[in-house]
Amino acid sequence: MARRPLPRILSSGSAQIARSREIARTAADSATDVLQPLITVSRGLRKLAATARAKWAATPKERRGPTLLLVAACVLVVALVPYGPLLALVTLMGAAAWKGRDRPVVKTGPDDAEIARLKGLYEALVPYFSVPDDPSPLFAHGGDWSGAFGEYAFDDDGRLTRLRIAYPPYFTDGEPAARARIEQLLHAKSGRGREYHFDWDEEGNRLVMSVLPALPTTIAAQRFVTVPGETVLGFTDEDAVQRTVPVVAADGTEDAPAVVWRTGPRSSEPHLLAVGQPGSGTTSLLRSIALQALPHGDVLIVDGGGTGEYACLTGRDGVLAVECGLSGALASLEWAAHETERRLIAANRARQAGHPAPEDTRRPLWILLDRPGILGHLAAADGRPDPQELLQVPLRHGRAAQVTVVVAEQFDSADTLSETVRTHTRARIVLGPATPEQIESVLGSAPHTTPTPQMPPGRGYARLGTGPVLRLQVPATPDPYDDATSESHRQAVLALLPERRTAAVETLAVDTVAVETVAVGTVPAAAPDPAPRLTPDPGPAPRHAPVAAEG
Repeated sequence: MARRPLPRILSSGSAQIARSREIARTAADSATDVLQPLITVSRGLRKLAATARAKWAATPKERRGPTLLLVAACVLVVALVPYGPLLALVTLMGAAAWKGRDRPVVKTGPDDAEIARLKGLYEALVPYFSVPDDPSPLFAHGGDWSGAFGEYAFDDDGRLTRLRIAYPPYFTDGEPAARARIEQLLHAKSGRGREYHFDWDEEGNRLVMSVLPALPTTIAAQRFVTVPGETVLGFTDEDAVQRTVPVVAADGTEDAPAVVWRTGPRSSEPHLLAVGQPGSGTTSLLRSIALQALPHGDVLIVDGGGTGEYACLTGRDGVLAVECGLSGALASLEWAAHETERRLIAANRARQAGHPAPEDTRRPLWILLDRPGILGHLAAADGRPDPQELLQVPLRHGRAAQVTVVVAEQFDSADTLSETVRTHTRARIVLGPATPEQIESVLGSAPHTTPTPQMPPGRGYARLGTGPVLRLQVPATPDPYDDATSESHRQAVLALLPERRTAAVETLAVDTVAVETVAVGTVPAAAPDPAPRLTPDPGPAPRHAPVAAEG
């Protein structure tokens, strides 16, 4: 039986459809060429309108009225001038044509330089992401890099800013050493001097590398919106924490993601240790903590460096003492240990009697110790006890007694820290340039970013207890008496300082300390030095004198 031919409409339909598409495409191209001037002018008018709208939004409200009056006057003048409206229309069309002459270039893929960089990075990863027994390796010399790199982005200089890598399932991504090798390689091949974040997805066998923007350094010391018992250590990335606080920066008011440290009886990390390089900002951190603690508590400062960085706090209301010498430091820390014991005894007796804790035991007491290694060296040379030994009672029992200890030390003296300090300071901060090994030795965990060799003062990492390692930028809190301090930062710090105590109040405080020291059975402090001291002898403020313990 002979096969009948298909109808003509079915056999020639595809050819007619293709011919129709070609005719439509040609007509569209012709219309685009004819209407190109109109399209250019329309694009320019949209850009001019957007520019005018942006300038109007940026104009202050008190200047919008005069601006409208000026525009109306110009329109009236143009309308009254002969051929004014025609000339204005021609000028507007010319400006729109000039503004809309540049068409936006849509980039559809990487250029030759970016492809070469991706190929080089792919070849460098082959030894780490391939094994000889793999029948279909994802990474192979001379292979296709597009199958391994699913997402990538470059900056204006042609360097990678984001890269998503798919690696084979047999790669040991659970081993820190294997991950560190990959991170080090990507850091070296993508460009040094920037801080990279590595997000490992073990379930999906994916690694996302992204360049982190620099944390802002424009936030200075100020009164942060917190409740008593909360201290803002600094600021971090937006996606790292769930809380923001309103701050006043150089460019206005904004909500910044803050690293908030909570202290008190319910805190799991009641004490803090900060370690950094010289000039990294550990002293500014302690100064910032002191300014935030003074509105709600008392502060005892021991400056082991003796550089006078805390002279602005001397004699202020709520500052019990600012000690720079060994004798004063030992006497102050000995009093702090007895004060911690007194608070524990008073609170325990109140609970046994069914009464609330006394008011003086609920007022927070902050002990800020800067550079204890220097004082320990002086004490050993003089045959006296190490000041860190006197911190055992405040560190072990300070949480129940509302006593918080903050210790700051430098890396070159970190080995002088006692075991008690290392054990009970569960909130940790590292400031300044440091190797990943140094950061891990202090924080207990390596960061997920690559530390940069150059950091501004106050930049580093923070970890509260067993939480994640966060990037940190301490608010600028310089010494207001330093000549190198800018005027804006000086005024910001001076505005936060409490009022100075009068001479009569200071004399009463010294007499009260002598009476209370004999009452509690402690060893009296050494006789005052012949030379004038920067601060009065350490002791509680007269408004909340401690109750003598029995026995």
